[in-house]
Amino acid sequence: MDSPLDKSISFLLFLFIGFLLKKKISPGDETNGLKSLILSIALPATIFIALLKIDISSQLILFPFLALTFNCILFLVTPFLLFLIGIDKNSARGRSARLLISSLAPGLSCFPFVLEFLGDNSLAKAAMSDLGNKFFVLFVLYLIALKWYYKNIPFQSNSLNVRLKSLFKTFVCEPVNLLIIAALILVFFGIRLDTIPHYLSITLTRLSYMMTPLVLIFIGLAVKIKKIQFLELFSLLLLRAGFTILVIVAFIYFGGIVDKKDILVMITFSLSACSFWPYAHISSVNFIEKKENKTDKTFDPDFSLFILALSLPISVLLILGILTAGNTFVKIDNLLILGILLFSVGLLYPIIMKINSFFKNKIEFFYEK
Repeated sequence: MDSPLDKSISFLLFLFIGFLLKKKISPGDETNGLKSLILSIALPATIFIALLKIDISSQLILFPFLALTFNCILFLVTPFLLFLIGIDKNSARGRSARLLISSLAPGLSCFPFVLEFLGDNSLAKAAMSDLGNKFFVLFVLYLIALKWYYKNIPFQSNSLNVRLKSLFKTFVCEPVNLLIIAALILVFFGIRLDTIPHYLSITLTRLSYMMTPLVLIFIGLAVKIKKIQFLELFSLLLLRAGFTILVIVAFIYFGGIVDKKDILVMITFSLSACSFWPYAHISSVNFIEKKENKTDKTFDPDFSLFILALSLPISVLLILGILTAGNTFVKIDNLLILGILLFSVGLLYPIIMKINSFFKNKIEFFYEK
């Protein structure tokens, strides 16, 4: 059996292959095509197989509600995190960050590693959790984006109703969610992986084998290192990760959770990268504002893209590090240390900027005198 270290090195090699392919694969349609292949075929097949291998219990049904609760907590605390790094929560950048920071994209940043390190049962729990997260990013965050946009504009209820119906259709018809629903129905009627036609189980299994390599190659292709706002966003994402771990510690302690794999699933899922869906909402609002020639923008799409680009590698490295460490981070003490450490590192940039600003003001005051 492969050791965690061997798996991690193998994963890093796939990332490096993706990075090397940047010159061969264009960042537009070809990269998006790879992403669609992952999210529409490899990932749904993997989750479908995982669900057909497990016993559905009341505990599994609770995971979407736990994820939704976590999303809400993260959304409520984001203004405080923005305050720490000096971003106005009511600015275009602040509103953009508030949508993105509270969202999760486990399909690309969490699921492949949960499958490889923790197995099918854990992947099934992560997949069920994503149903709660999907509801939050598709519906709750869209309503919040509309609320901010329509703050000083007459509300158009008909337009909202049409858009909500479209979002509901997207939620239900997304391949991952369709196969989750289908798998739950089959399991409810006692149909398991070994009872479905053999040719179908072989096809799904082989499709699932593609997921981890494709995801890692995609991450290598998608990573873009930008100097502009790098330190600011790096600090924000570390503060997000540190706070996330502290929240999970509270869940574990007050929920009396002792299963090691469940703890690791909760940690890795909550550390997932920011979701693309809030950016889609932001782009939709920005498109309307461009047509209206509105100068005071509700959101900052460029700032949103920077967050997306940086959150993916940070999340992947944290998740890989935690899973590679085995059971090190199932202990509350170790989790507390990690959470406080990440939060402290995230505070370094704003503290340094405050010190620089203080001395700059002192020098300017001295010369004015």
